[in-house]
Amino acid sequence: MRWPVLALLVFLSGPALAGDPAEGLWRTEPDRKNLVSHIAIRRCGAALCGRVLHAFDSAGREVVTPHVGRELFWDLRPEGGGRYGGGTVRVPLLNVVAEARMVLVGDRLEVTGCKGPVCDGQVWRRVK
Repeated sequence: MRWPVLALLVFLSGPALAGDPAEGLWRTEPDRKNLVSHIAIRRCGAALCGRVLHAFDSAGREVVTPHVGRELFWDLRPEGGGRYGGGTVRVPLLNVVAEARMVLVGDRLEVTGCKGPVCDGQVWRRVK
């Protein structure tokens, strides 16, 4: 009698246990200093967070910056259809915190930060 109930619970909890499609390692576009970063996106409760794992110069050499190891964004929540919102992003080069949004399309992640009516963003590519 216990097995059918256990099987039903495992079946129903499957989607909750599955990883979010945006989770993984992402490569940013070059920033104003011509540095590219790898951002690790992971689940933080019911939301997503992203941490700067590595930074690379234009020759592809790994460099150390004050931002490596720091959270870049947090509290991004799935809204359906590959869209995420309601989060916060830290823009290191401008030293500001802004409203964060993302749109996932295949292995492309369109990341946008808005401070009031001014928005800027990048397209990141999945590394893995």
